[in-house]
Amino acid sequence: MAAALGTSPTIVEYFEGEDFYSCGYCKNESGSRSNGMWAHSMTVQDYQALIDRGWRRSGKYVYKPVMNQTCCPQYTIRCRPLHFQPSKSHKKVLKKMFKFLSKGEFSRGNNEEEPMDSQMDDAAVDDFVLKSKLDLQSDHRPLGEDYNEIIECEVKEKEESLEAKETKELNQSYDEKEKLGSGEPSSSVKVVPSAPKPGKGADLSKPPCRKAKDIRKERKRQKLILKSQTDKLEGFQIQHEPQPFPSEKPKLNQPKSIEDFIFDTLPEDAAHQLEVRLVPVSFEDPEFKSSFCQSLSLYAKYQMAIHKDTAAECEEAEFTRFLCSSPLEAESPPNGPDCGYGSFHQQYWLDGKIIAVGVIDILPYCVSSVYLYYDPDYSFLSLGVYSALREIAFTRQLHEKTSQLSYYYMGFYIHSCPKMRYKGQYRPSDLLCPETYVWVPIEQCLPALENSKYCRFNQDTKAVDEERVNELDRLRVLYKRTIMPYNIYKKRQKGPSDEAIVQQYADLVGQTCSERMLLFRS
Repeated sequence: MAAALGTSPTIVEYFEGEDFYSCGYCKNESGSRSNGMWAHSMTVQDYQALIDRGWRRSGKYVYKPVMNQTCCPQYTIRCRPLHFQPSKSHKKVLKKMFKFLSKGEFSRGNNEEEPMDSQMDDAAVDDFVLKSKLDLQSDHRPLGEDYNEIIECEVKEKEESLEAKETKELNQSYDEKEKLGSGEPSSSVKVVPSAPKPGKGADLSKPPCRKAKDIRKERKRQKLILKSQTDKLEGFQIQHEPQPFPSEKPKLNQPKSIEDFIFDTLPEDAAHQLEVRLVPVSFEDPEFKSSFCQSLSLYAKYQMAIHKDTAAECEEAEFTRFLCSSPLEAESPPNGPDCGYGSFHQQYWLDGKIIAVGVIDILPYCVSSVYLYYDPDYSFLSLGVYSALREIAFTRQLHEKTSQLSYYYMGFYIHSCPKMRYKGQYRPSDLLCPETYVWVPIEQCLPALENSKYCRFNQDTKAVDEERVNELDRLRVLYKRTIMPYNIYKKRQKGPSDEAIVQQYADLVGQTCSERMLLFRS
């Protein structure tokens, strides 16, 4: 997918070597290791390609963990919303929200769904080392850019573990629905003849012909009843129910979808009204601008209550650099979603007041969750889980218009940190192989992660990174305000060779991005 006409090209400054800093997950003082670059501008196509190679942005800083060396490997995780079914704990959160909106009822007891709210961004406290590093270098930045504090940020919620019993029941439900849809009786209605019990008064001289005949009649009757019920139900669904995904055939006894819970009709006398607004991250947008002060105030309240930040750490400059400054160039192609591509704030308005903001990127193939902050006074609503479910439903909605947009990226999955495993409960989901960059279902990855915190998920031992750069000549460089291939830049460059640094950058971003993005060289 090529960048849209009129958008600025991606311009990045790559930081030589790896950064070592304290880990917020295992508390190792210098165990966390990553590569990073500053994005002066970036197309949504290039960022999509980068996150599919394990990169992640925080503000305008884009980083990639050194997976085989960092203390807590961070695997990119994506959910497949088109096949998503809410778990028991997800349904509990959705029902709790509906009950609160419709009747105003709530419980301020312990919220088992999200005890990790105050831990989700523990890594953020350790990024002051990187922030200081950037601040020291910022005076010498040739493009005059201000450098953001680097904060590793994720979707924020933890859930109850998905019970094996529930998974088994769900699988059985799917199997039975497939049989019912085809007119074949399921195992629950199958009649199995039983042999007569031998007894003192049993007449063994007479064969059980009549009983076998009755059984055959019963089977036939059950088939006819099921076929009739299935035909009637399918006909009713086709005529009266809007189908979110037309390619999927309606099935009997299909479990309630996430939309059934979220968009359930509230009573006319509902106690509260909740509205979700999608606002582009741009000070030129009137809605973003008019809600900025309220959003900033909510952010400061959340950071101080949940992450114990000081007031100075939650000022407007920090908020803007962290969550309102994005390198992504907004695009609105005719074949894209109605809202376009780029960075957005998804604001949750309760009775005219913002109680939560989900920061997301809408990219060509996914919705990528960046951060969430909310009013701690409403933590009883499990807003982290609720917002993640809303974002999954939103991805499904965007898919209706833009068919290739069909994934929900949740940031990083960290198996070595138990409190960060909750993302694996949004099923079905995949983890990114850190060596070949192919997606592997999480169920296939978990056994290996139990034995080793760093794993290659691709079982094909001959598979390699197909995007590895073997020839640097076609890599694009921005040098002295001129775009040129690397082989021309080498001839004009003065001073020691930087080929080793450029090769490292190329290996990390891949062939496609190296030929499309501009690597700034001074």
